[in-house]
Amino acid sequence: MSTYSQIFGGKVNVLASDPSNPINGQVWYNSTSKVLKFSEASVAGVWASGGNMGTGRRQLGGAGTQTAGLAFGGVVPGLSSATEEYNGSTWTSGGSLSVATGAMAGAGTQTAALSAGGEISTGNTNVTSEYDGTAWTAGGNLGTARYSLAGAGTQTSALAFGGYTTVNVNNTEEYDGTSWTVGGTMATARRQLAGAGTQTAGLGFGGQVTVGVANTEEYDGSAWAGGGSLNTARDALAGAGTQTAGLGFGGYTTADSNATEEYNGTSWITSTNMTTARNTLAGAGTQTAGLAFGGLVSTTNVANTEEYSGAGTLTTKTVTAT
Repeated sequence: MSTYSQIFGGKVNVLASDPSNPINGQVWYNSTSKVLKFSEASVAGVWASGGNMGTGRRQLGGAGTQTAGLAFGGVVPGLSSATEEYNGSTWTSGGSLSVATGAMAGAGTQTAALSAGGEISTGNTNVTSEYDGTAWTAGGNLGTARYSLAGAGTQTSALAFGGYTTVNVNNTEEYDGTSWTVGGTMATARRQLAGAGTQTAGLGFGGQVTVGVANTEEYDGSAWAGGGSLNTARDALAGAGTQTAGLGFGGYTTADSNATEEYNGTSWITSTNMTTARNTLAGAGTQTAGLAFGGLVSTTNVANTEEYSGAGTLTTKTVTAT
């Protein structure tokens, strides 16, 4: 029988702990746990359960990353001002929004987030709020008060687009950290769409016209152009990632959806379904490290969090004898 060194030209490395940045196909023996391990790239994306939010809610805002996420506002069933921060395993309370709001656009990071527009107790709002990791403060108002809109970018370079006033709108606005200015108009007016990317490379997809749609549009900083359509037309979905590496998940078709799709800048590719089908959820992170949280399952607000590892993500596995 050939040995490992005869086949691969070297011996298995003996390490006291697993390497912090293994490469695909790397093999090692962990002398502490006394097991043989290897690193393998996933063929398809995978969802795993994360820590539950403290407050189950729908139509909430999201920002940040998989290990530093932010959830704010939403419907509990009443409008909420609660903010929660995620560290990759658990959610903790953050500073509350000054006004309870739902169906807003979210953008930015956990320590520099943006909430724009949405619905308050008196109707549509154009209020913008900025989060510094501790508290929310007032920013410049949107030009068009609306809810069920999408957001992208950062706190100082954001996009807000689509949404609903008394009708679906296709307005785009750009934020510079102080004030909003008018941007290019989307081809399709819609609400409950998802957003991803940056102010100069934005992505808008899905949403409701009269029913859920599959349309994707790409923004270059001044104008929108058509992109590849979603495989599953839907509204009330969440988004993450960039214009050339986007992620869309959840939503509503004729029922709650658990569909997940990855965008490569040209077309959407179907990936592994979410564990919990839901609509009006929030998203954050990237295509290879996404975060889904909150939402509505049938008639119940949920606190569920799921973490996504995209195709090609390295995982460490243990060799077992059978």
